[in-house]
Amino acid sequence: METKNLCAKIPLELHAKVRAEQEKSGLTLGVYITDVLTKFYEGGTVKMNEPTRTLAFQIPDELFWRIKDHLARETERTGKKLSQKDFVLGLIEQALEESERAAGIEPAGDETAEGGEAETDDANEAEPET
Repeated sequence: METKNLCAKIPLELHAKVRAEQEKSGLTLGVYITDVLTKFYEGGTVKMNEPTRTLAFQIPDELFWRIKDHLARETERTGKKLSQKDFVLGLIEQALEESERAAGIEPAGDETAEGGEAETDDANEAEPET
């Protein structure tokens, strides 16, 4: 792949945040910025400031290769690379939304969720009196 240098002045605070995330990722700066920009322009679902968890499991070899074939077909069909991660996250989100709707629960990803009070870690936080 041919590459070209991209240079831009950004606020010091943002620079520090980008470098800290890049160092945490273990990627070179070029690879990290390429990944961030690619996800931004391809509508990736990963938000840099959201806490994340690792979900790992083994699957049968045959299923693994079916997934790989599917990803290749989708990349060919759409002209955009569909990552394994985005594919699996999409399936999980779709299944959870269907299940939540079937149970009469507003899906968590919807901004219009009823009773949208945020949970806090501070058990001593009192509600304001009216």
